[in-house]
Amino acid sequence: MSPLASFDDTIVVPDWPASTRVRAAVTTRLVRGASASPFDAFNLGAQCGDDPAAVTANRAALVRLLGLPGEPRWLRQTHGTDVAVFGAAATHSDPRDADASVARVPGIVLAVLTADCLPLLICADDGSEIAAIHAGWRGLATGVIERAVERLDTSREKLLVWLGPAIGADSYEVGAEVREAFFTLSEHNADAFAPTRPGHWHCDLYALARRRLAALGITRVCGGGFDTYSDARFYSYRRAAHTGRFASLIWTTG
Repeated sequence: MSPLASFDDTIVVPDWPASTRVRAAVTTRLVRGASASPFDAFNLGAQCGDDPAAVTANRAALVRLLGLPGEPRWLRQTHGTDVAVFGAAATHSDPRDADASVARVPGIVLAVLTADCLPLLICADDGSEIAAIHAGWRGLATGVIERAVERLDTSREKLLVWLGPAIGADSYEVGAEVREAFFTLSEHNADAFAPTRPGHWHCDLYALARRRLAALGITRVCGGGFDTYSDARFYSYRRAAHTGRFASLIWTTG
């Protein structure tokens, strides 16, 4: 049994058939932390307006709470498609501008921060490499998943993916710009959009991600089914624009 299995709802542990070498976890607002309202306790985002000292304290507490082998390799996320690859010589200098990261060395902790966008965690069957992806609608449309998978050496039939907490389709209303971005890529993406009021649709990020993964030949996909907007355990930008960020993390043991 994974040492993470003992956590209650304060930490979400992916239910997926990953190698015993692979560890993964998602934080929530229920963890006690140093951030004051509206960041409510355990904000891990350094660029959302919280007191930097509180964020530093929360990040240090995260390492202790999860027994991490080191400080996570935080990214400066830009809703783009850049991928950071961390090796044994990587340092904890300023965060890299990227929306995905890859590691092949045990003990390197990858992390993405979200508050409605979709986090994806990926691992090889044998635990030899891992990836973490931050995918909002822009990242999904412009290919952040594809860019990250391209940086992996493992054959795609041996990759396993977990879709973490994101805003659910019933809570995510978008305009024509978003629908058109995906319809231009493929008219089959239309089934991920359900009409609401004129010129607006509910958008299913999970369905869009599964379609992009399937096009890459990746069909072993777990997770999904969350809704950060309606689930108070998670930060949600749609629910409260001035809010914190939770982290989805993945690492491997030796």
